[in-house]
Amino acid sequence: MAHDYYETLGINKTASKDDIKKAFRNLAHKFHPDKKGGDEKRFKEASEAYSVLSDDKKRAEYDAYGRVFSEGAAPSGGQGGFGGFSAEGGGFDFSDFVRRAGFGGGSGAQVEFDLGDMFGDMFGGRSTSSRRPTRGRDISIDVELAFPEAVFGAERRVLIGKTALCNTCRGSGGKPEAGQKTCDTCNGKGQVRETRRSFFGSMQTVRPCTACRGKGQVPSEKCTVCHGHGVMKKQEEISVRIPAGIEDGEVIRMAGAGEAVASGTAGDLYIKVHVGKHSLFRKEGANLITELPIKLSTALLGGEYALKTLDGDMTVKIPEGITHGEILRVRGKGVPVSGGKRGDLLIKIKIDLPNKLSKSAKHLVEELKKEGI
Repeated sequence: MAHDYYETLGINKTASKDDIKKAFRNLAHKFHPDKKGGDEKRFKEASEAYSVLSDDKKRAEYDAYGRVFSEGAAPSGGQGGFGGFSAEGGGFDFSDFVRRAGFGGGSGAQVEFDLGDMFGDMFGGRSTSSRRPTRGRDISIDVELAFPEAVFGAERRVLIGKTALCNTCRGSGGKPEAGQKTCDTCNGKGQVRETRRSFFGSMQTVRPCTACRGKGQVPSEKCTVCHGHGVMKKQEEISVRIPAGIEDGEVIRMAGAGEAVASGTAGDLYIKVHVGKHSLFRKEGANLITELPIKLSTALLGGEYALKTLDGDMTVKIPEGITHGEILRVRGKGVPVSGGKRGDLLIKIKIDLPNKLSKSAKHLVEELKKEGI
């Protein structure tokens, strides 16, 4: 069944790149398979949609034809058919077909054998699975911020438990300075060829050697800390820089800060930000908005009021004859933006009217009434 990438991300066809990125981040955080209540299928669909719509060339092809032909890939958009061929040997790239079908790689389901290798040998193509780098899992966490931290930015240190590279061997799995030797399992080839019986008959498959991880070399002596795995579970403290002006619900991506794998690239760390409310201020774009209650006499005659701001105390001058709901603008006291500039502080005037008047006050008001005020 065909999927509409715009519908998958919940955006319209005129969405900007920032809208596309924001929509994907929210869906990735919501449906990530490693998160409780995640949805692996929805996560894959969102990732596929983002990979196309975030690329100008692919997006133009998708908008025009409902599928993508870039980089020799099979047409996307769920249209079916076999439209892409391997650059090597002119054979069909079944590894790509398997990847698009949702098998293997990343955090998806694993198949017993690599269809790309199997069909590659059958039709003369060469498998790309042995050259596809492995990647660690992504991690999602939530961070609570106070309102001033979200306005001015902050740096947080978070402690997370994850699979990380061994500090002793740095992922090699070998004892430092012990050297390497030829893998006995694959005889240094990095691949293991196997013959299997399937519905096609007797099929020969090629897969990366698990003993040497496709390198053809193994450490002469295993690392005594990680026991040759190259990675280990541990607690790691990570410094997170929160940019000024971040919005509630935004997601920060830290590339390579996720879980590590030996002889591969680490996953990413996704940090969803939750901003607490402030009793006096709210944010609207680059501006801060607050209310200032003043007396009726001040509204008529003018005056000065002390106001607490995120930068400290300041004195606000109230002009004569100011009206209820009028806004005073204090430039450069808002949210920091690029180039060292800041938005403005907008002060909304709220005139407090007394519930009761004394006799003398009533008399004065009567006199004002006679004056037409």
